[in-house]
Amino acid sequence: MRPWIVYSLLRFGIFAAVFALLATYLRLPLESTGINGFPVFLIAGLGAALISFAVSYIFFGRLREAVAVDVAERRARAQRGEVDDDTAEEDALIEGAHGPDGDGPDGDGDVAAAPPGGSR
Repeated sequence: MRPWIVYSLLRFGIFAAVFALLATYLRLPLESTGINGFPVFLIAGLGAALISFAVSYIFFGRLREAVAVDVAERRARAQRGEVDDDTAEEDALIEGAHGPDGDGPDGDGDVAAAPPGGSR
């Protein structure tokens, strides 16, 4: 699995867990001060974002570096003109839809298909 997927899932998981804990356990203390409803979830969200950022920054340094290396490699391949399999397949599909010269399938520059009945 690509490192950025793992890193993103870990950060999202930490955020969701911390958000659930904060939203649950901050509700009563905040309600006693007169804060209830949406602000409770806003405070929980901001707290969860800060905590998940700190945890990922402190404990996931190697994974973050792997993501940076993966992004740098992809960028270098793109600058060299190398194309991965997904991009090559997507380009072939687009070229098939636009025709070999970049015009539409019928050669008039319009990509839209002819309406039912065959004429425009």
